[in-house]
Amino acid sequence: MNTHRPVRALSRALSRALSNSSSSVQSSSTFPLKNVTKSNFEPALAELRRHVASADFVAIDLEMTGITSAPWRDSLEFDRADVCYLKVKDSAEKFAVLQFGVCPFRWDSSKQSFIAHPHNFYIFPRQEISATNPTYEFLCQTTSIDFLAKYQFDFNICIHEGISYLSKGQEIEALRHLSLAYEDELLAKCSNSKEPVHMPVVKMADTLFTERMKNIFTEWRDGLLRNSNGELQFQGNSNDSQQQLRTIFFKMRPALSLSGFTSHQLRLIQLVIGRHFQDLAYVQINGEKTCQQQLVVRTDSKDDRELLMKEVKDEHCRQAEVKVQAAVGFRHVIDLLSSEQKLIVGHNCFLDIAHIYSKFVGPLPSTAEEFASSVNKCFPYVVDTKMLLNANNVLQQRMKKSQTSLSSAFAMLCPQIALGKKSTDLVFQSCVKVEVQVDDLRSSNWNSGAKHEAGYDAFMTGCVFAQTCSHLGIDFQSFLPSEHLAHNEKLQKHINLLYLSWSNRDIIDLTSGKKNAVSLGYTNHKKRYPEILFENIALIWGFPSKLKARDIRECISKVFGPTSVTSIYHLDETAVFVQFNKEKFVSEFLILKETLERNDGPVSVLHPLAGLLEGGNTQAANYETYRDICSSPSSKILFADQADAVGTKWKNKLIESEAAMESLEGESFGEKNEVNPAFVFC
Repeated sequence: MNTHRPVRALSRALSRALSNSSSSVQSSSTFPLKNVTKSNFEPALAELRRHVASADFVAIDLEMTGITSAPWRDSLEFDRADVCYLKVKDSAEKFAVLQFGVCPFRWDSSKQSFIAHPHNFYIFPRQEISATNPTYEFLCQTTSIDFLAKYQFDFNICIHEGISYLSKGQEIEALRHLSLAYEDELLAKCSNSKEPVHMPVVKMADTLFTERMKNIFTEWRDGLLRNSNGELQFQGNSNDSQQQLRTIFFKMRPALSLSGFTSHQLRLIQLVIGRHFQDLAYVQINGEKTCQQQLVVRTDSKDDRELLMKEVKDEHCRQAEVKVQAAVGFRHVIDLLSSEQKLIVGHNCFLDIAHIYSKFVGPLPSTAEEFASSVNKCFPYVVDTKMLLNANNVLQQRMKKSQTSLSSAFAMLCPQIALGKKSTDLVFQSCVKVEVQVDDLRSSNWNSGAKHEAGYDAFMTGCVFAQTCSHLGIDFQSFLPSEHLAHNEKLQKHINLLYLSWSNRDIIDLTSGKKNAVSLGYTNHKKRYPEILFENIALIWGFPSKLKARDIRECISKVFGPTSVTSIYHLDETAVFVQFNKEKFVSEFLILKETLERNDGPVSVLHPLAGLLEGGNTQAANYETYRDICSSPSSKILFADQADAVGTKWKNKLIESEAAMESLEGESFGEKNEVNPAFVFC
């Protein structure tokens, strides 16, 4: 019998109940953590503003619905830096962020410790206003969802209580859309300064209705002019008992409130006002509970009428702005982090930063260089703790052969913080101390938090950063409140350096946009394959499934020589990279393949490449084609299907290369031990 199940169920029930209040929500563990949903977002944001303003750095962490949309889109050792970015871009664009951890850290000199304020935001891309794009769509990777469920992620809270958001681009579009909608649907139709839309009245019922409304408006207006004492007692009723006209004041002007009319009747009323009354204006405003209210307003002059319409438009714009600002939601947190220019700390956080940009700033740029430049404008100081852990030999040794996952780093560098208990061990006492404060309660004693909960992971990230800074020689005990940690000379050379890909250690500098910063002294990563020369790589897909890497190597080596193939790497079961020892072999191989496929003679059947081309589905291209395929927004599970879905762009490249191949044939095929002349076709 599982005795933990009732406890977990009760814990989740309490979590749901507390999430509906404005007070701090505790996680299922006893670690002090502030859970934030849409019900307590406003007060939590106000409190977070104070914490971020006084913070020395802010740690972040994200929980997403997935990482890769297809197995071949995973980070591979044969991925060039620009391809690494395209794969991260694809992931950030296709998956959603469900939880966002934000944890400001402030050094308290009186306590000689950092004070952390962990916040766990549940977010959900809910469509709050119709002015934005159609309803959001995102992918879910089953392994990621199962992983979150394993750690008791509450999907009900996320979906029902998650904070919605708009990116900056979506906010601008929403305001533009609402403004245009007002001008098109109201001003153009209702303003007396313009000719009303032509609407022929042909039905007898419409004719009778317009005449009746004309008489009613004339009676009401004339009554206003005759009534010297200003009392407005007019109450008009049409034949339909549901239709009423009630005199009110609107912006210090007498007006008739229209209710109970159909949309067709309201258009007829607009027509009557536009044709017969120069001193009346038809306006539409948002009433209580966002219900629209139609009014006929008496104006004193043409200038007064134009002033009225301007006032109505301005009021509409203000209401639209309030509505859009409410829909901006969680992005207010991102704007706060950007405006305060604080040092942002993440762990292996390039994908996190890409998600932040995609969800809250705008569409991701097409290249890593453009991305770096744009991110640097929003967040000028970013540091990756995974980079720091690989920048110091002492840390590398302590981390036991570069086991630099967040949980491993936290357990190794911050054991006393992980346990939340004071220790008499001198080694532990030498570590940087951290206390946690949620609302007005400060604590230095807790049990371990819930791993892979964004708020707790952000806390762990900040703690690892604090300990790592200490190893780099930063003395927090002499740290002054006026100091900017991002400007510390011992940390400077590590700021804005992120791993584009952890598998092959590609590094990008957000400050300059430069990639492959191999001269910075980071960990020497033992690669499985020899030095990769991307210009020497041919991409092959769609070959018979029975062929293995050694079979493909054997086929090609019989034509180009026993040492012509340096390495072969499987993207998946349908595609491989073949790295030649010479760049020219790539174009020679591609043209030879095309020549063999066009030749139906018996010689082609006996050719060593025949086994590779069997079935007629084998395709091949250079590395640039692989980049083009990776840039496509479609995501097929198998690479061969993805390449077919992208189209014929790569085929055109092969045709264009034939002319270049002709000039190489004499030189290339004449060399010894390279291409076997018995298998060259003219």
